Amino acid sequence: MSDTTPQHGGTTPPSDSSTPIDGTTDGSVGTPASDGSVGSVGSVGTVGTPASDDRLQDVVAGAPHLMTDSATDSERREGRWSDAMQSIVNGSVLTTVLAVVLALVASGILIALTDKDVQAAAGYFFARPMDTLRAVGSAVGGSYASLFQGSVINFGAPTAAAAIAPITRSVDYAVPLVVAGLGVAVAFRAGLFNIGGQGQVLIAAGTAGWVGFSFDLPAAVHIPLTILAGIVGGAVWAGIVGLIKARTGANEVVLTIMLNYVALYLLAFALRTPGLLQAGGSPNPISPATKDSALLPGLFGPRFGINVGFLVAIAAVIVVWWLLNKSSLGFRFRTIGENPRAARVAGMSVPRLTIWVLVISGGLIGIAGAYQVEGAVTTGFTSGIDAGIGFDAITVALLGRSKPWGTFWAAILFGVLKNGGYAMQAANSIPIDIVDVIQALIVLFIAAPPLVRAIFRIPQPGARRRTKQPSKRKAVAA
Repeated sequence: MSDTTPQHGGTTPPSDSSTPIDGTTDGSVGTPASDGSVGSVGSVGTVGTPASDDRLQDVVAGAPHLMTDSATDSERREGRWSDAMQSIVNGSVLTTVLAVVLALVASGILIALTDKDVQAAAGYFFARPMDTLRAVGSAVGGSYASLFQGSVINFGAPTAAAAIAPITRSVDYAVPLVVAGLGVAVAFRAGLFNIGGQGQVLIAAGTAGWVGFSFDLPAAVHIPLTILAGIVGGAVWAGIVGLIKARTGANEVVLTIMLNYVALYLLAFALRTPGLLQAGGSPNPISPATKDSALLPGLFGPRFGINVGFLVAIAAVIVVWWLLNKSSLGFRFRTIGENPRAARVAGMSVPRLTIWVLVISGGLIGIAGAYQVEGAVTTGFTSGIDAGIGFDAITVALLGRSKPWGTFWAAILFGVLKNGGYAMQAANSIPIDIVDVIQALIVLFIAAPPLVRAIFRIPQPGARRRTKQPSKRKAVAA
């Protein structure tokens, strides 16, 4: 027979060539290639897979088809949402928020244990357990309600202005923590631990206070000059540490802590010495009052606590953000913080950058010292002018993950806690030390992210994510 045997078990096509299969005019058909793909036009009468239909080729090759696009898009959308949730879970923001929640819960337990009503109700807990639970809820809920109303919004105030007044006072507490926290954060990003915030605040307050009460100048000149004096005082005091570390390699932690004591006793000596910082005619170690031309004016009037210092703090946040993320100097700071050896190989002078880091860090902390004498304590200051800002700034920088805007919001939180602590003490007879306990617990949980993730059953960063494997269908031979 002249007809060849059909391949792949197909049937023999009719000999009539008037109806071409592959669209050719000579009636020839395609010959299948040896690798299974469609070959070129071959011998007449041979049956193969048609090559003219591109859509059929796509389906055979397993490429996406119009009928399967919707499923692919759905998988992509699910992947994007899954990646977004994974980034939130692995991010530091969620861990920080949960650390604050845990600190509030632990502090609530302490409040309940120290409350007299709770202790009295616990004496007959097994007889009437609901009395104990109600006492716990009243103690903890009342304390936190007083903290909120005393530091954020007072819902019981007669006017709207009185209702929002607490948050303005909280911001007033937070302003020096913002700039001081930024100073510590800059040092942290460069791999340095500036623990000398207390000494830098004291020296800055001394220099700014001297300018504030010694000169009669217009307010437009006197206010910036006083702030500049504080910046210079803090920068010089921290620059001493940077210079010693750059020249000798001494540990900056030890240097800054020791200089805290030097600054404290130096300021105390100046406040006891007439002609230096001591107020004339006063036997007490106190400075003269800051002149009115050097005081920071309020933004919304004397009833509210926010003054121009808040704008200075916002400007400092923006400048530090630009410095660390957009400038070449900030890139060098981050480089020596992450890998000093690589910085040296790249030609960076690590000792010189160390000096600049501490100078800038001390200058930012010096703004807090200037704020203390221009906006917080304006009737004359003593050696306690630092008010713990230097050490609180370390906590703020840690809570803010050493990022400018994170430090800003962490300082606002600490301002709320500090301002609300006094209201909580007055309304519920809760010791003000509970606020310090909350801050300490926040630092504890921030320093232990694996503990926070373990408590809330959040997967650790870098853990392998289980993905759905596509089901494989076994081909069944007909």
